[in-house]
Amino acid sequence: MRRALLYTALILLTAVFVLPLVWMVLTSFKTYPAAQHTPPTWLPDPVSGYGYHRLAEPGSQNPVLRWFANSMLAATLHAATVLVTASMAAYALARMRFRGRRLIFGLIVATLFVPPATLIIPSFLIADTVGWLDTLVVVVVPGAASAFGVFFLRQFFLSLPREIEEAALLDGANQWQVFARVVLPLSRPALATLTVLSFLTNWNDFLWPVFVLFSPGRLTLPAGLGLLQGEYVSDYPVIMAGAVLASVPALILFVFAQRYIIEGVSRSGLKG
Repeated sequence: MRRALLYTALILLTAVFVLPLVWMVLTSFKTYPAAQHTPPTWLPDPVSGYGYHRLAEPGSQNPVLRWFANSMLAATLHAATVLVTASMAAYALARMRFRGRRLIFGLIVATLFVPPATLIIPSFLIADTVGWLDTLVVVVVPGAASAFGVFFLRQFFLSLPREIEEAALLDGANQWQVFARVVLPLSRPALATLTVLSFLTNWNDFLWPVFVLFSPGRLTLPAGLGLLQGEYVSDYPVIMAGAVLASVPALILFVFAQRYIIEGVSRSGLKG
């Protein structure tokens, strides 16, 4: 009985997460009248590619494929930049001895408690001063100094045995070679986890791109999809087709990286 109740609860919980995704996919294959039908129906009748055709229309006022390319480029560059900055800062805070190390780490962690919305105005003014507004740089660079990334990687680096690094130093490696050739290869699960999290954070970001991107051709996908919502009429097949398009990279990334994500989160040292 206990196991049956557990499985029932898990099935219901799975349904809560999966059914909205199923509804999104099915609605994206409906025609416009079918999507407006009352009461709503689950299955598309007839099955139509109307929503996807509208997204790919040449000369459309809503260049969704351009938004998709912008988001892919911005999220990839953002994830790569976070890896570079966070890994070097985390290694310095985990292994190097210098005055004020704990204070610096405490200040970095303290920024995690600051609501991101409170930083929009000062970040906007800084981006305006350096001339980054309405460019993809403005959605890549400002979030590259990831406090969470520094905290996450520092904790992982602390779990690595010092003996391995000391052996490399005795063999003649310098500090940079130890970091690049010993620590980073051993930290692949943590780096993969941070890559996925950083990519998804930038990919799903809506508020910041809305503030700093003005040209329709330079919008990212989340900000651009908001334009598909009409003031008086909502074309649900087109909106859902755009949502499906936005979901595909995240699902593919998770499928390929899930083994590293689970290992990176659960592991606290080396296997064996």
